[in-house]
Amino acid sequence: MATEQKTATYDSIMADLKAGRYAPVYYLMGDEAYYIDRISNYIEEHALQPEERDFNQTILFGSDVNGAQVADTARRYPMMAERQVVIVKEAQNLKQTDQIEKYLKKPSPQTVLVFCHKNGTIDGRKREYIKAIRQAGVLFESKKLRDRDLPPFIESYLRQREVSIDPKSTQLIADSIGADLSRLTSELDKLIIALPKDNLRVTPQVVEDQIGVSKDFNAFELRDAIVNRNIFKANQIIKYFDNNPKAGSLYSFLPMLFSYFQNLMIAFYAPNRQSQEGVAEWLELRSPWAAKDYMTGMRNYSGMKVMQIISKIREIDAKSKGLDNPNTPPGELMKELIFYIFH
Repeated sequence: MATEQKTATYDSIMADLKAGRYAPVYYLMGDEAYYIDRISNYIEEHALQPEERDFNQTILFGSDVNGAQVADTARRYPMMAERQVVIVKEAQNLKQTDQIEKYLKKPSPQTVLVFCHKNGTIDGRKREYIKAIRQAGVLFESKKLRDRDLPPFIESYLRQREVSIDPKSTQLIADSIGADLSRLTSELDKLIIALPKDNLRVTPQVVEDQIGVSKDFNAFELRDAIVNRNIFKANQIIKYFDNNPKAGSLYSFLPMLFSYFQNLMIAFYAPNRQSQEGVAEWLELRSPWAAKDYMTGMRNYSGMKVMQIISKIREIDAKSKGLDNPNTPPGELMKELIFYIFH
């Protein structure tokens, strides 16, 4: 049996599972379905032998059963097996959780009970329920990754599969796919399959060929052009996206630009802003290399201009949602923003 984990992480849970240490209860909740699915799928595929599953593995749905039925199922004895597995999907729809709370105070050591609660977490006011889950087994919150966490995730995912990738390709994928980890890992798997066995390396050309993200006209290159005040290239990219709206849009660029200039504003207050290492530490970046664009940005934009740009991005964002803007198309709004940034 796994020991109680006050601050369970995905890695710690998976380490226990792969070592054959199963807790009697797993409550998996949060806005990121990827980790919830990975943990529950592993338990479903490995906690029992194939021949044991017919009689000892039960899949329930929170909208179809109540807490009393879940508790009764969990109390059953396994048939000709060491344990039984009960997986409750859509656990956020469960009623009568007081019956589950009673079960949690004395869970069956022969049952692995898994709750999959997606798109949210347990109501914080249910303190006794949360406490009972923690005491019975594992409570895990699967959080959405922040944009800055996507490159390390991509690199780690590929490294585990013995595939290398350069920083530009990493950023291209992160910018084009975003933080939907299920979609992101699916695209990475497609990349891996497409690579020749004698050259397991992802390059911008591979990304363009397999994912359809232009290595010359994309969000990463737009940000790079803005950071380096390359007016001609920035306008080239904006024109490309205006003519190819499926390749990118104002709605995907605004969060990226807001995040950059917001961090750039913070960088101006770094105690050691002349040092790339100092700025990286101040912004909590994963490496000094990641601070390079902020060092360049502080040379090319004044603190006052950055404040004005942030305000303009907010204004354009409001207009893109129809506020004080009856008919200006997104392409024109993007041109307006780019002109303002450079002038």
